[in-house]
Amino acid sequence: MSKRIGLPVTLKMRHDAHYVESLTSYSSASIGRMIPLEKLRPNPEQPRKALGDLRDLTDSVREKGVLEPLLVRFVAREDCYYLISGERRYYAARAAGLHEVPCIEKRVDDAETLEIGLIENLQRKDLTPFEEADGLYRLATQFDYTHEDIARKIAKARSSVTETLSLRNIPENLRKKCVEKGILSRSLLLQVARQPNEKKMAEMVSRILRGGLTRDAARQERREEKQSGPRPQPFIFSFKPENESFNLRIQFRKSSVSRHELIQTLRSILAELEQAGEDQGVSAA
Repeated sequence: MSKRIGLPVTLKMRHDAHYVESLTSYSSASIGRMIPLEKLRPNPEQPRKALGDLRDLTDSVREKGVLEPLLVRFVAREDCYYLISGERRYYAARAAGLHEVPCIEKRVDDAETLEIGLIENLQRKDLTPFEEADGLYRLATQFDYTHEDIARKIAKARSSVTETLSLRNIPENLRKKCVEKGILSRSLLLQVARQPNEKKMAEMVSRILRGGLTRDAARQERREEKQSGPRPQPFIFSFKPENESFNLRIQFRKSSVSRHELIQTLRSILAELEQAGEDQGVSAA
């Protein structure tokens, strides 16, 4: 008889609040069992973008077995089990040479599988802020959840959900740059996301990379900008005659210009043109 490798015989499947109370509450009763690795398949809709370094987890599994069950669902047409969550443990168990692993089977459909997988991943601590933002966005769009709904399901404050979703305001090229350069502080990224346009966001990212901008400094700048208010818009005078033979447009540096000032400006322009002489003509701007 082959040796059963997986959950140690002295231990039971660990039913902690994070894994069982949250994840097995969505539908019908769960069934705990040992399942051969050859009968398991990774989730093709896995929300997690990268599995990360599995060496430490593999060493732990090799020494102590898989202490936390994988969540799976049975697909009859393929006679196998697809992972809902626990992909890192699955690959670590394979690398450690295990033949079977402890699993909790859930009877769920494709939509519930995606939902549970997203929520399980969002409850973890090792996601990047951008991965978390993308996961929250999928919950909001694919399941029509409000920010309040999401906050309740992942046990976080609604304000935290709203702030994290705002990171998607950062353009994709800047997000990629932040990940590559290791700018993964949520508080700093929030300051980037709050900038009024892409140019300002890029400038802030560059300053962070140069080491010239901390979280507190970014917040202070933001407060000062709000207090100072928006910059005044320049005053623009436009004139087009009825025959539309030309279009006159004059832009002033200040935001308010009186009728007298406008007339004086037009007179000074006319005087300069007359002084230049007819022979010199007028050049295009």
